[in-house]
Amino acid sequence: MPKPSPETYNPYFKRYIDQVPEEDLTIAFDNQLPIITGFLNSISEDKSTYAYAPGKWTLKELLQHIIDTERIFNYRALAIARKETAPLPDFDEDSYAANSNANSRPWQILVDEFLLVRQSTRFLYDSFTEEMLASSGISSNAPSTVLSFGFTTLGHFYHHKKVMEERYLS
Repeated sequence: MPKPSPETYNPYFKRYIDQVPEEDLTIAFDNQLPIITGFLNSISEDKSTYAYAPGKWTLKELLQHIIDTERIFNYRALAIARKETAPLPDFDEDSYAANSNANSRPWQILVDEFLLVRQSTRFLYDSFTEEMLASSGISSNAPSTVLSFGFTTLGHFYHHKKVMEERYLS
């Protein structure tokens, strides 16, 4: 299926969806996996505890945020695909990060966890029919389709990769 149109997702997520160059979700997942692996494996344990300013997340906390957010987006996609009618809530990313315990975990364990979450994400999206991908529900007080969460998930990683490159690794 092609990229979702703007009326099928929360306007806030446009900044993520626009970062995905592919028009096809399956191809986009295929193309992103080696980027994730190469990029995250290039970061050392020593560098992973770096925060670019006081009060900012470390790289470990940022990666945990990506993991947590992917799980939340997957729950939203699953709930909508399964015809959940209740509106799905927001989440407080700063509270999640503050309570993640990410800094006490080894970087490689976080990388491995993310790769397993991504594998699960891929299986989830591969299980959806075109009808399920087109299903719409309410999330964060806005209409959202299952397909839009797939592209948002991909774009969320690209967004944070760019943040890491510009603020943490330059």
